[in-house]
Amino acid sequence: MSIKRTVGIVLILLGVVALAWGGIFWRQNKNVVDIGPVKIDTQERHGVALPPALGIISLIGGIVLVAIPER
Repeated sequence: MSIKRTVGIVLILLGVVALAWGGIFWRQNKNVVDIGPVKIDTQERHGVALPPALGIISLIGGIVLVAIPER
């Protein structure tokens, strides 16, 4: 598999993620209180929002790179 096709596949995956979920998000557990047997944790949501236009451009660019034949 050539580098062009690999980059195309990565762009397609990035475009699908940007369009389906609006970005890449994850949760992080944070320990707030830890006093003996008492333990209180919170979850914080972090992420990178990706605009739909970027997803469409990435998807189209990836499809073009994968569809162009090898020389």
